[in-house]
Amino acid sequence: MLKLIKKVLKTGTATVAYPFKPLDLAPNFRGKPQYNAQQCIACGACANACPSNALTMTTAEDGESIRWSLFLGRCIFCARCEEVCPTAAITLSQEFELAVWRKEDLFETADFPVCHCHECGKPYAVQKEIDFALSLLQENGALSDQQIDDRRAQYETCPACKKLHCLSSTDRIDIGRHMTTEAQS
Repeated sequence: MLKLIKKVLKTGTATVAYPFKPLDLAPNFRGKPQYNAQQCIACGACANACPSNALTMTTAEDGESIRWSLFLGRCIFCARCEEVCPTAAITLSQEFELAVWRKEDLFETADFPVCHCHECGKPYAVQKEIDFALSLLQENGALSDQQIDDRRAQYETCPACKKLHCLSSTDRIDIGRHMTTEAQS
C-alpha cells in the first residue's frame, strides 16, 4: 500500500482543472467554423465540399435571395469548407464549447440577393458572386474600368439568353417556339 501511495505522489496530477482553468489547445485544433457574411460571395463551394451536409445553399421562400446556412449539430469539423472557400469567409476557430439550450441556436444563416437576367428577368446567380468575378478580372489587369462597365451586362445575362444570342436568327426562332411549347406543357 505504501508503494502505491509513493508512486501516486511521484506521478503528480494527471487531470486538468478544466471548467475552472482554460484548456491548452494545439495550434491546429479544429473547432467551430467562424463565418464572415461580408466576405462571402455565396458561390456554394463550401456546401458542395461539406461531407456531412452541415452547410447548405437554398433559394429563400421569396425567390429573391439565396440562403446560406450552417447547422453546427451536423458539423464534423473536417475543415473542408475552409479549404475550398475562395474568399476565406469560413475559418475554423479554437472554440469547442457548443452546448445550447435550444436546437435553433445551432443554426447560422445569411441571405444574399439574386441577380436577375437583363434579357428575360429570371433570377440565376448571386449578385455578389458576379461582382467578385468582375473585380478579379479588374485586379488582374484583364479588364479596365471602362471594359468592366461594358461587360457587366454580359455577366448579368443568364446562360439560356446567352445561348439565344449566339445562335443565328432562324435557329433562334425555332428554339423560341420550342421553349414556349415546353412552358405550356
